[in-house]
Amino acid sequence: MRACPENKLLSGGRARPPGAPLRNGQPGGLSLPKNGISGHARRTSSYDKFPIVPVSNSGGECVSGWADIGRRLNQAVVKLQRKKTVVVVDCYAGTFERDILAELARQLKPAVAIGAWEALCGEDEINRLCAPFLGGDDPLFGRMSDLELQRFFDVGKLEAMRSRVSGATEGSILIVGVGARFVHDGDLVIYADMPRWEAQRRQRRNLIGNLGVANHNESPGLKYKRSFFIDWRVCDRWKTPILDRMDFLLDTTRTDDPKLATGSAVRRGMEETVRRPFRLVPFFDPGPWGGQWMKEVCDLDRTSVNFAWCFDCVPEENSLLLGIGEHRVEIPSINLVLRHPRELLGEHVHARFGAEFPIRFDLLDTMGGGNLSLQVHPLDGFIREKFGMKYTQDESYYMLDAGADAKVWLGFKEGFDREAFVADLKAAQHGGKEFEPSSCVAQWPAGKHDHFLIPAGTIHCSGANCMVLEISATPYIFTFKLWDWNRLGMDGKPRPINIERGMENLQWDRTADIVKKKFINRIELIAEGDGWREESTGLHEKGFIETRRHWFSKKVHHDAGGGVNVLNLIEGNEVVVESPTNAFPPFTVHYAETFVVPAAVGPYTIRPGKNGKYATIKARVRS
Repeated sequence: MRACPENKLLSGGRARPPGAPLRNGQPGGLSLPKNGISGHARRTSSYDKFPIVPVSNSGGECVSGWADIGRRLNQAVVKLQRKKTVVVVDCYAGTFERDILAELARQLKPAVAIGAWEALCGEDEINRLCAPFLGGDDPLFGRMSDLELQRFFDVGKLEAMRSRVSGATEGSILIVGVGARFVHDGDLVIYADMPRWEAQRRQRRNLIGNLGVANHNESPGLKYKRSFFIDWRVCDRWKTPILDRMDFLLDTTRTDDPKLATGSAVRRGMEETVRRPFRLVPFFDPGPWGGQWMKEVCDLDRTSVNFAWCFDCVPEENSLLLGIGEHRVEIPSINLVLRHPRELLGEHVHARFGAEFPIRFDLLDTMGGGNLSLQVHPLDGFIREKFGMKYTQDESYYMLDAGADAKVWLGFKEGFDREAFVADLKAAQHGGKEFEPSSCVAQWPAGKHDHFLIPAGTIHCSGANCMVLEISATPYIFTFKLWDWNRLGMDGKPRPINIERGMENLQWDRTADIVKKKFINRIELIAEGDGWREESTGLHEKGFIETRRHWFSKKVHHDAGGGVNVLNLIEGNEVVVESPTNAFPPFTVHYAETFVVPAAVGPYTIRPGKNGKYATIKARVRS
């Protein structure tokens, strides 16, 4: 399941107003009735919405505000002692390039200021270049692009820009924009990076379009699709070597608080991150079925109508906060995957997936909300052929919490009428009688700590009053909705339904008997000792992810085992992750927080609080 692109993105939610009440009760045991309001005692949330990875010995290596940024860059220019200095600010798609050029021109007062976007090909040519990867106006269908950034630039325009640079004899030359290093390699190189979640937020507000085109007012879904299949792939290929070369990184995620950090501090921060446990910066999204549970547990804005999703381990779109000196510098967490894939993923995972993070954790909140859409994910062959993806989205629902009436739709009922199912779906989609899933789709009661396995091709839907930790493979936008309860998206428009494509992928033989035996609570005891128990909970044998649950009241020993581990604290207030050899500082994790243990960490322990029952669930790629 993935956030519908038209929804508003909120990173972290707002701070709790003074005196605002918070819910209490056993951690993870909130019993919210259908309206999401609890009469339980209150407690203070400990969920950390802005986790920071401190960078060692980084005092003085970051400044904030355009005035201080200008002073730092002018000092760097003077230090080079050149008669003419070319300052290149290359950018990721989604940055406000023109604003960056204007601000830095005011500070640096260059002899020549150039916007690299002026050398791009015309929009018609760029649209023709991108068309084979976009699949028309379908908001979902496209293919992964193998385009290189250079294809977006006009050779003649680039040559003219280069002549302007070579013609200047003294002073500073400022070049800003995506692909600025095509114009000149740069005597001083700055990279203006941009997390994908913030780029999406800007797209939804119609502040930006896509790479090389002024399609600001196009639907957010189509802009997202173009970014996913083309822009982000193109820009990632281009920026990866620049991360090793850059003198400074420019963080303009918050336009009111820009920051400039030395390239060496940012690189050191990434190198230190992949050798210790860490968390990504979660972001929260409302949705048409969203609930109220995360408002309390994660301490979010109580005035928001709901929160449906928490993306807390989606490295392609999450951020990483580096503590550089006294400042927090936000970088895309995908940079860790691009720059340190072996240390992060491990040799066997990297050999299989390349520089891609294959495991995804997110939270789906329907507590006091509604049902998710009835849906199916594509099979391996289909996703390879149609989307150019290497693997598909096998997933699972782990129940962090559940109301008394919670349920999950999973698999077909025995003896269901396949033809009637298809006919009723199509009729409902075209304004006929409302579709009733319970006539053909099996329903299962859902309780706290149940684990439902959902291999690709299986019809499924989480019901209302569920708090789901979704554990899955990473290809997360490929959801074929079959029925969406006749409701509208957060933009007031119908969400896309894909009945025909869903039919191509549904596994009709996954009926209730099979689901009960193979897909629900496949709990097996692995080992136990004094104060701990380890269980296998899935996933499906056809997938590459396996999950292990640990119950413990004393310190538990783990080992990354040569591959990346992703964990969530599913029971208990707080635990501490430690190194038996003091290889990294103690790392505190709170209830419902997802954290990553890189392959390079090796052995680690998890120590519980003083009293109570604790549990983690861990996902890793099978060896």
